[in-house]
Amino acid sequence: MSREREIKVGYLSRVEGQGSLEIKVSSGNIKELRLEIFEPPKFFEAFLVGRHCSEVHELTSRICGICPVPHQITALRAIENAMGIQISEQTRNLRRIMNYGCHIASHILSLYFLAAPDYLGCESVFAMVKDYFPIVKRALQLKKLGNDLVELIGGRTIHPVSAVVNGFTKIPERKDMKQMRQRLVDAKQDAADTTKFIASLNVPQFVRKCEHVALSNPEEFAVNEGLLASTEGIMVEEEKYREYVRELQVDYSWAKHSEIVGRGAFLVGPLARVNLNFDKLSHDSKKLAQEIGFEVPNFNPFMSHVARALEVVNAIDDCVKTIDVVPLREEDRSYEIGAGTGYAITEAPRGLLYHSYEVGEDGAVKKADIVTPTAHNARNMENDLRELVPTIADLPDEEATLKCEMLIRAYDPCISCSVHYVNLDKPRKRKS
Repeated sequence: MSREREIKVGYLSRVEGQGSLEIKVSSGNIKELRLEIFEPPKFFEAFLVGRHCSEVHELTSRICGICPVPHQITALRAIENAMGIQISEQTRNLRRIMNYGCHIASHILSLYFLAAPDYLGCESVFAMVKDYFPIVKRALQLKKLGNDLVELIGGRTIHPVSAVVNGFTKIPERKDMKQMRQRLVDAKQDAADTTKFIASLNVPQFVRKCEHVALSNPEEFAVNEGLLASTEGIMVEEEKYREYVRELQVDYSWAKHSEIVGRGAFLVGPLARVNLNFDKLSHDSKKLAQEIGFEVPNFNPFMSHVARALEVVNAIDDCVKTIDVVPLREEDRSYEIGAGTGYAITEAPRGLLYHSYEVGEDGAVKKADIVTPTAHNARNMENDLRELVPTIADLPDEEATLKCEMLIRAYDPCISCSVHYVNLDKPRKRKS
């Protein structure tokens, strides 16, 4: 690539939120690369201060309309940890099912509606209807399954209402859970077909080894609880998160960047989860991975799509297993308010989600700290692009630009989640 060249996307499509991409190349060298997130910040950490601890999960769920469930669960766990509340096994299981519902709905949205058009030569999922109607129908059915699962446990699909500190205000009826279990069993084949369909797509062969970070739990596939783990040997309790992860600001984006202290950028999300917890996937998920030739560790970020599909199969299997053991009984939700600082990490569909709160004696929040998956991934996306661009140097501009967009969509960024906070003490520079 000897000539001057520019790859520019003024508005990234088929991602959540508002962002753009600009890459300038000269004589084969990248002179400038910016994944600009220009959606304005939300300042959640600021307006949570002074609010009562019982309100935090309701407020933080508004950070995102796609993944409000993990925001709720992470906030609840952090508040409970701050006050020393030990939740019941039933509450733990119901939260697990609810988060899995969110993962199913979000993964299907990403796979079929956001990513698949790139590989099928379609402008959007609407253009897929004519030639790929059965595939689109399958997508809609699985998406509805995930949404209905969240609604069954949480009382509402978007921003659920029944999850509260130390429990749920309403426990699902046994007959409704039995019907949902059957729906999950019936959807298993669609989930398996989804995995085979995604694996059949012409995914770019691009490998860049970097540190992958996710929750890990020796007892189960980690979704809501576990240790902070990485492919480079991290394995610590969630309260030590800030000892290992630091945030940086860049002058062209409202989203902060994250890096492992002393090491650099890292990847979170479905590929990291599967790489670190493959042995905890359900039997059928691992069998399916073998059938399609998916092996771990895998460091091709485009293979995040396959990891998402495998996670849908695993989510269905795990939900069925969990429904079979949850007692579905009313429980005492009372608790004593006390001062303390709590930390929690869960897995949102797009990756590691961290919440921390300092609570006063009166139950009011004194300090809040939130880091979302896309804020974790922002720097790593740029690093991937730096290595991808030279490999597509000979492609026409339109095709090279599409490949860059496809890489970003493989991360499935949630931009609205990533811009909730900015350091107001540091001057900002904005491009004209």
